[in-house]
Amino acid sequence: MDENKNKKDKIIIIDFGSQVTKLIARRIREFGVLSEIITLKDLKGIKNFDKIKGIILSGGPATVTDKNFPNIPKNIFLRNIPILGICYGLQLIAINFGGKVKKGKKKREFGKTSLFKKNNSLLTKNFYKKNDHYVWMSHQDIVTTIPKGFKKIASTKESSLTIIENKKKKLYGIQFHPEVTHTNNGNILLKNFIFLICKSKKQWKIKSEQQRIIKDIKLKVGNDKVICALSGGVDSSVVALLIHKAIKKNLICIMVDTGLMRKNEFKRTYQIFKKKYKLNVKLINSSKLFYEKLKNIVDPEKKRKIIGNLFIKVFE
Repeated sequence: MDENKNKKDKIIIIDFGSQVTKLIARRIREFGVLSEIITLKDLKGIKNFDKIKGIILSGGPATVTDKNFPNIPKNIFLRNIPILGICYGLQLIAINFGGKVKKGKKKREFGKTSLFKKNNSLLTKNFYKKNDHYVWMSHQDIVTTIPKGFKKIASTKESSLTIIENKKKKLYGIQFHPEVTHTNNGNILLKNFIFLICKSKKQWKIKSEQQRIIKDIKLKVGNDKVICALSGGVDSSVVALLIHKAIKKNLICIMVDTGLMRKNEFKRTYQIFKKKYKLNVKLINSSKLFYEKLKNIVDPEKKRKIIGNLFIKVFE
């Protein structure tokens, strides 16, 4: 029996560490198409690409000007699957096909900038507005030499090769972020890639996905109990509610009060989970411990690591 027979076509997004990778996945799902975020390690483990209609390479903090930069296996480019590179993804495509990428001479290009059309493309069909077309940039490296076989589609004042394509190889690269609302008509560009280039079909609905997840949880857990670290944020809250729908009281949620949320927010959140959703929630007040560990710490990254590590220790 073909294990992919009942599986839906999907777009995979390879995460290179962008802060808005999840937003790409959300946009695609809003179109009614299944999307899945994976790591480079996950990519190497994929054996069957039959249901993958397209690949998106996210942005990220890495630079292809380093000796050892995060890269996808060369054979992925030979599978005839449409690939869209965003920001770092554009630079990755360029460097893999003989283009050149350099660090920008000026400061990092960040914020809204005007985009200028150079050539037609399926990717940019109905994308431009009549007047100035603004896109959202966040990069320092720039593609300085276009790879052989590629065509320039659009540019900005600071970045000559802002959109490039190789139609024959189904490779497309853009320097800006279409997934954020700051880019005019960004959704149109993503839609063009998903439907005109990848030929995806609307086969995915959030309601059916919810039912599938709940069914899978019931099968995997059975009569066992599950412990869930519930922070009160979106991710853990959704996880807790889905598991609760599947196994009810066999779910035990642990909420660690770090004292770092807005005034009374943690208390209200706890009450909502306890009274409205009837979750089995255990509360741990660790605010004094977090305050002690964060005392005199100024650097945001150090704070983040202290909070994350301490949360895990308290939960354990």
